[in-house]
Amino acid sequence: MDIRHSTNPADAKGYDTARLRQQYLIESVFVPGEVKLTYSHDDRLILGGAMPVKEALTLEAEDVLKTDYFLERREVAFMNIGGGEAFIDVEGERFTLVKLDTLYVGKGVRDLKIASVDADNPAKLYITSATAHAKYPTRKATVQEANTLNLGALESSNERTIHQVIHEVGIQSCQLMLGVTLFKPGSVWNTMPAHIHDRRMEAYLYFDMNDNARVFHFMGEPSETRHIVIANEQAVISPAWSVHSGAGTSSYAFVWAMAGENYTFKDMDVIPMNALK
Repeated sequence: MDIRHSTNPADAKGYDTARLRQQYLIESVFVPGEVKLTYSHDDRLILGGAMPVKEALTLEAEDVLKTDYFLERREVAFMNIGGGEAFIDVEGERFTLVKLDTLYVGKGVRDLKIASVDADNPAKLYITSATAHAKYPTRKATVQEANTLNLGALESSNERTIHQVIHEVGIQSCQLMLGVTLFKPGSVWNTMPAHIHDRRMEAYLYFDMNDNARVFHFMGEPSETRHIVIANEQAVISPAWSVHSGAGTSSYAFVWAMAGENYTFKDMDVIPMNALK
């Protein structure tokens, strides 16, 4: 498991491109036949990917967590972002996930196996996990069952649909929040106007991009923004003090996940455009 320690804005001001990418970008999320995870000390979110091929995969606690099993003191969500269908067995109950389906599994589950329905067309399951102090029931949701918000406008190149899956009026959790944002044709800006929420961090996984497409992801304090160039199926960590916004060279989608103190989706401080520098 890769480890990313927390940073503060005073230090991040001095980061060059290589240091920004080393600290915040996760370049390889999906590896055939593996579970690949990154542990962020920002609100202790774990994020990564599972790409089962012939053999079923499991979540291992490893030495990083110092627990007997992965979900001893954690909750986890899986979203199928592409490829083929997947199934996840949770203590003997099987859940099948097609593209954009999400499965939430609560604290205390020991027996969990992840597999692809077709080894020749393996699923890509994006994984996010936060610490948990209480057990919530396992639940699956399709993107059609999510709470849907239509925001932005074509004139500002940010007409988009936000599907809130795990949140205060959706699938319940201790602190993990998760959803997916899809763009209308001709729109490329996400999360603009920008905002911050100092009570929780956020991570994005960008996907559904062609090989030559890129997203210019903006981060940093509003008065000290930086950018990271991101390719398809790469993820980025945004500390609580940072904006998290981006513009693509063509269409894309992204999964957003949050962890932290507040469980209210609307808890955000919008940054006026004249404050961005």
